[in-house]
Amino acid sequence: MAHLLPVILCGGAGSRLWPVSREMHPKPFMKLADGQSLLQKTFLRAAGLPGVQEVMTVTNRELVFSTVDDFAGVCPDGVRKTFLLEPLGRNTAAAVAAAAIQAQRDHGDEVLLLVLPADHLITDLDAFAKAVGRAMELASRGYIATFGIRPTHPETGYGYIEYEGNAVKRFVEKPDLATAARYVTSGKFLWNSGMFCFRAGAMLGQMAALCPEILAAARACFDTARVVEGADVHQVEFAPQQFAAIPEDSIDYAVMERTGMAAIVPCDIGWSDIGSWAAVSDLSPADHRGNRVLGTAILHDSDNCYVQSDRFVGTVGVQDLMVIDTPDALLIAKRSRAQDVKQVFSQLKAAGHDAHRLHRTVHRPWGTYSVLEEGSQFKIKRIEVKPGASLSLQMHQHRSEHWVVVQGSADVVNGEQRITLQSNQSTYIPAGHKHRLANPGDHTLVMIEVQSGNYLGEDDIVRFEDQYGRA
Repeated sequence: MAHLLPVILCGGAGSRLWPVSREMHPKPFMKLADGQSLLQKTFLRAAGLPGVQEVMTVTNRELVFSTVDDFAGVCPDGVRKTFLLEPLGRNTAAAVAAAAIQAQRDHGDEVLLLVLPADHLITDLDAFAKAVGRAMELASRGYIATFGIRPTHPETGYGYIEYEGNAVKRFVEKPDLATAARYVTSGKFLWNSGMFCFRAGAMLGQMAALCPEILAAARACFDTARVVEGADVHQVEFAPQQFAAIPEDSIDYAVMERTGMAAIVPCDIGWSDIGSWAAVSDLSPADHRGNRVLGTAILHDSDNCYVQSDRFVGTVGVQDLMVIDTPDALLIAKRSRAQDVKQVFSQLKAAGHDAHRLHRTVHRPWGTYSVLEEGSQFKIKRIEVKPGASLSLQMHQHRSEHWVVVQGSADVVNGEQRITLQSNQSTYIPAGHKHRLANPGDHTLVMIEVQSGNYLGEDDIVRFEDQYGRA
């Protein structure tokens, strides 16, 4: 049997688990109670399968640095990492097409791809490995295998697959509650997990027959892609104009619901797509009144509530509430309305409010920044720069900046000056000056930045040099 190449699909809008999940910090990066993110768990699950020597990840260009950071914390020795970087989302058919093309180029038609969403939780790893083994057997015979989860209750948030043995009879959209109950009672339906296993050549052949426009446009993206090769990292970054030309569709619609080569592996693997705050709350043990707390809280005369917060929270006389607190946003919702959280996200996005896209602490390839306070003509940030990392050589048109080092040392370019700042030292950078900040030390550099000017948007930046390819 050909070797296995796991492919992690890492992205998403972040709408259903707002305010912890945002566009630039979507669900895969959410930390669970054990300190690991869903993305880290997916990577470990994939890399731990027998014979795996490489893991491919398809993600957004803006998320790759957070992805690399997550992988660095858990990556086993000897596992090669390949990244396909999308400039914008075109749904799962484009991602699967790109992964299959890259795999065929690197390993030929026979390599087996295992496609895994980055934001799912699987708790029974032995059962998962056995299910993958069965899927590999089907895939080696030319089938496109999907994983069907045996339902434990009527669920309206999942798609269903009617099956018999390993044969797929039909795919069904998310049903209403009564229909879902009939499906579960019949024993003839499985939840659609969104995981797949197939030979690269088999998937490309089916896409050529069923969605040739998607495949042709995906192939064209490789002609203009920027490729970076490292010792254990291979990175392919697609150009925006070419990638935007790929028709947007899901792999379910484009291939799985139309192919005659679909097969299914029924399985019980402790699977959840963590699709709402109700699902997140179910991961924590409940007290005698059904309450669950992640953080510190006192729930007086309250029942069936979930509280997640870094601050102390108190509730009195409430039932069936979810309280999700972050430094810049607070969600309070009825547990029964968990799926409607995305409506708040959508309204924030329509209004252009940053809370749909960014947290107060924002991750960058060189470290992080946190907005401490801001007004109409000033903004105060706490900046952390990783050891050996450097910001771009840049300039701002509309704002000046004052930098104060509070921990570590900083190498600074300020116009024509080249200076080194130690703790409690500072420099002032007028608008229009080229400048750069770098951390030459072995420990994290912490700095306070005070911005002042008539426009303080993050898009007021001109990059001249950048080691992360953003210039």
